[in-house]
Amino acid sequence: MSVLDNFDTWKGFLSNRLQQAEAQGMDQQTITSVAAEVGDYLAQNVDAKNKEEAVLKELWNAASEQEQQAIASTMVKLVQNQGNA
Repeated sequence: MSVLDNFDTWKGFLSNRLQQAEAQGMDQQTITSVAAEVGDYLAQNVDAKNKEEAVLKELWNAASEQEQQAIASTMVKLVQNQGNA
């Protein structure tokens, strides 16, 4: 089973990677930039596996580069908040 098959699994995967990045001293701006690169890759190369990913892909493809940075930042905050819940 791929981490992309289930949105909650995907968020958990991102949360774990975020914790690793923070533990290694990566700053918030770098984390957001990496998240934007991952979002761009996924939007261009990976088919959505569920309805949440389909919505994110549509939003990503409709967004400007600045808006994509905002989406990436929001996803980072989403998984950060998940870890604090």
